[in-house]
Amino acid sequence: MTVVTEPTGPTATRIQLKGLNMAELESWSLKQGEPAYRGRQIFEWLYGQGVSDPAKMDNLPRALRKRLAGEADLTAASILTRTVSPSGATVKYLLELAGGGRVETVSMVQGRRHTLCVSSQVGCNVGCDFCATARMGLLRNLTAGEIVDQYLLAQADRRLAVTNVVFMGMGEPLLNYRQVLQAADIFHHPKAMQLGAGRITISTAGVVPKIEQFVAEERPYRLAISLNASTDASREQIMPINATWPLAALLKAARAYANRPRRTITFEYVLLAGLNDTPDDAARLVAMLKGLACKVNVIPYNDIGGIYRRPKRPAIDRFVAALRKGDFPVLVRWSHGSDMAAGCGQLVAEAA
Repeated sequence: MTVVTEPTGPTATRIQLKGLNMAELESWSLKQGEPAYRGRQIFEWLYGQGVSDPAKMDNLPRALRKRLAGEADLTAASILTRTVSPSGATVKYLLELAGGGRVETVSMVQGRRHTLCVSSQVGCNVGCDFCATARMGLLRNLTAGEIVDQYLLAQADRRLAVTNVVFMGMGEPLLNYRQVLQAADIFHHPKAMQLGAGRITISTAGVVPKIEQFVAEERPYRLAISLNASTDASREQIMPINATWPLAALLKAARAYANRPRRTITFEYVLLAGLNDTPDDAARLVAMLKGLACKVNVIPYNDIGGIYRRPKRPAIDRFVAALRKGDFPVLVRWSHGSDMAAGCGQLVAEAA
């Protein structure tokens, strides 16, 4: 598997400030002959206030605002189209990225909860056979700014504060580790979006070395793993990544995360008819996850026009009943927006 570790979009002629953290903006300000606190002010305007127009940053000197307008880009993405579910609760955005390419982002509102599903790559090279994004291959990683702008654009469009962010859109987040964590840190920063760490979830198909790094760095965010099978043979059939990091290695890394105080790991389990949906599969999962501080989200498959099918409702019920014999919570997660290709595994975007 090819691992891309840095963004590979076109090189901009103007400096892109969206996505820089506070220390980096302070450093940029010092290089402009300005005091460091100007960088802190720009940070608060960009992320705390969601302002990308230098003219509106009225506590900055006029000369600095002029320099920002002439030399810097403060916007990293723009909305091309928006698709709204019949209920109005879910909106899917197709975004054009400053670095080139397009991604989809999904906003889901349920009661007071506004969850944003963000993308981390243009395409994906992990190759999960049931996922539409995999058909694109990997074009490039997103910058932190392109991830952050997904949040700012959706929040402004819906005029509703985002309460939760899940890195479960297009791409494998842990193969864009530095930029994803930079964006998460901005979401969490008290002078930016102020999201609690427990409201930010980073999902992975099982990149074990990066999970280990995540744990070693004591990152405060929630971790979700796409498990999707109870044996190596069945998992490798639908998730080629399992050939590199099989279940034993993946579960060892998961336990290292869950062994930390007040940490519960989430396992996502996409239910595919005739492949991983039997009571025997559930029984193996119960044994596999015994004693692990976790919860399991069972996701009935969302159709992408391939060879897989969602199990019939009785089969789903039998699987869930068997899985609930384990010592962990089980939730059946019916994807929001699956009727408009905005559900789990359905995101895909054509190149510009």
